[in-house]
Amino acid sequence: MKRGVSLIEEKRREYHRKLCTCVLGFREGIPTNADKKSKTSTRIARALASMISRSAGVELREIDAKPQELGGIFTTCTREFLEETFKSLDHARPGPWDFDTSQARLGIARYEPYIHLAALDELVKLLESKNPALATAFERDYLIIPDIVIARRPWPDEEINRGDLIIIEGDEYARYSPFRKKRDDQPSILHASISCKWTLRSDRAQNARTEALNLIRNRKGRTPHIVVVTGEPLPTRIASIALGTGDIDCVYHVALLELRQVIREAGNEDQADMLDQLVEGSRLRDISDLPLDLAI
Repeated sequence: MKRGVSLIEEKRREYHRKLCTCVLGFREGIPTNADKKSKTSTRIARALASMISRSAGVELREIDAKPQELGGIFTTCTREFLEETFKSLDHARPGPWDFDTSQARLGIARYEPYIHLAALDELVKLLESKNPALATAFERDYLIIPDIVIARRPWPDEEINRGDLIIIEGDEYARYSPFRKKRDDQPSILHASISCKWTLRSDRAQNARTEALNLIRNRKGRTPHIVVVTGEPLPTRIASIALGTGDIDCVYHVALLELRQVIREAGNEDQADMLDQLVEGSRLRDISDLPLDLAI
């Protein structure tokens, strides 16, 4: 009997086809996710790219996009994959959901539980306008602009009461929860902050950690999902962001299944040991795991 193809498998292959069309390819013969100064990175990236392209049925080519443009394209492809898969779990995690890759200047301050940061920013700007010397005294790293935001819109009372009389308009109970829609311009609730890093270098890993710590430190409510998605081929580089706990929920690789096979075939024990440590320690998962994890 022929095995059926799940929606997750189908969308993952479609995601890989998109990556192979505009993100994963070659620049002067070197894979776009490789560190050309590292022979190990180049060798693993080349084998990984070959395996992904064969499975996706797309022939890799030279990529025209500049290195600084790849991140934005990668983010768009990832958002489309997550939106198509996560929304299929609406029966398990009802919406309505919004997916955004352009949060403008205010970033997370547009959402609960971070709307107080918008007022803080206005106060800082007012102080600076009166005394420009104060500009260097304030750091605005609290205004995080994630690559991808998933936000849940509040529910009106009639939707909350669809199965039973849960709340009554005008009474004193459940008046303060942001889940309950009180007005049309009420902000949505930040459900997930997703950082997309096509490759990982020490500075990019540190940026992701800093964003995560600010999301945790500056909230007035529960912490949203905080994850990183990457196409980095070297497990030791992935470890720079994946190892440890307390900031990032988990790191997700665009092709972990293929990467594990490539690392085994390469016979690189150091990289293989690190990859096993990350996977078995629940610090690294495949992109196909992310939609289900977001439903938790």
